[in-house]
Amino acid sequence: MPKKLVILGGGESGIGSAVLGVKQGFEVFVSDAGAISLDVQNELKALGILFEQGGHDLKTILQASLVMKSPGIHEKIDLIKEIRAANIKIVSEIEFASQYTNATLIGITGSNGKTTTTLLTHHLLEQSGLNVGVAGNIGYSFARQVAETNREVYVLEISSFQLDDIYEFQPEVSVITNITPDHLDRYENNFSKYVRSKMRIIKNQSNKQFLVFNSEDPVLVKALNTSTSEVNKISFGFEKPEKDGTYTSDDQIIIQHDNSNTMINTAQFQLQGRHNLLNAMAAVTIARLLKVSKDSIRESLMSFKGAPHRLEQFLKIQNISYINDSKATNVNATFYALDSVNSQTVWIAGGVDKGNDYNLLLPLVREKVKAIVCLGIDNEKLLEVFGPVVETIVETQSIDEAVKIAHKIALKKETVLLSPACASFDLFENYEDRGDQFKQAVRNL
Repeated sequence: MPKKLVILGGGESGIGSAVLGVKQGFEVFVSDAGAISLDVQNELKALGILFEQGGHDLKTILQASLVMKSPGIHEKIDLIKEIRAANIKIVSEIEFASQYTNATLIGITGSNGKTTTTLLTHHLLEQSGLNVGVAGNIGYSFARQVAETNREVYVLEISSFQLDDIYEFQPEVSVITNITPDHLDRYENNFSKYVRSKMRIIKNQSNKQFLVFNSEDPVLVKALNTSTSEVNKISFGFEKPEKDGTYTSDDQIIIQHDNSNTMINTAQFQLQGRHNLLNAMAAVTIARLLKVSKDSIRESLMSFKGAPHRLEQFLKIQNISYINDSKATNVNATFYALDSVNSQTVWIAGGVDKGNDYNLLLPLVREKVKAIVCLGIDNEKLLEVFGPVVETIVETQSIDEAVKIAHKIALKKETVLLSPACASFDLFENYEDRGDQFKQAVRNL
């Protein structure tokens, strides 16, 4: 009898896992509480995979020997409790797919910077000639790529939700960019539970493997100081480390490893801000660990364009700069955005609050923000925190209206910044949809 794999969620990770499951000899069943797209339905039918949509048949699901859960499904729903009570193992796509590849795995997590670091790492490795895939939270499904391609290396952007359901996943190199409050609504508003989730990336690493970590982050440093992991730790930051580590001096990134220094000139690196320099330090450290040459790293670093919807310098209209930072779905990401702007700013903010503490932003808002345009159904917290320090706060219900109002308020040489600090699900499909609508609204001015 073939083992039975039940997949919860018919999205990118779900269909990819179904494809890999069939290839590995599982009897696969896909279950989605919502609608499964016609394209996915047709692919499932072509593979002979049974599926259901619009609800879950508990009796069928509890026949599983293994369940792969989409990261968007909350741990606390009754269905998950029933599966756990039946002692059926629940895994993430990252865990499932990693068991069926011999490729070198690089796992990148963190509250902010992980997408840029993942894309930049992929770019550095690909430009050096390696056969490298990018997956996880971005790109095509990791499971589908494992099923259909034969890569030497995978660079995986991994969320805390995906890390919650790993057991044996063991990357050759793990990266933690930082740990700041995010998704606290999924962690019972308990920051320490979220920190523990992020630290799971090093759970199975041995002393022959590597963790590249941000030494500028006190929460992360404290967590590592109490960790019993034997993984080789390589820091990156702005101060010269005592032993192995990566740091900056003038326009150089210096990688200090095995008693030798590699110096990479960053004078023409296109991404702005301290946070992007940290992302670059992480990526070049990974590239050197994989023996990519200094010259290849330097050339590739200069040609990298950055992640869409992340501090995207979009347009200048009447000498007003429009920046699309829709990917900033938490307070820390917005902190980086405001910190990188060098002019008075009209800030478009708001959306679905994930337990945000906006007080971190107060010094930057006092210094740089002349007006806030709220873009969300519930703006109460934004009004409460920033009402006393920002004279002009306007509430809107559409991106078109928000952009038109921001355009009227902004003066020449000022900036209109979309950096919501919130999730997008109240008015948009996702942050990409929010960013695309923002750009279209700016074009329409």
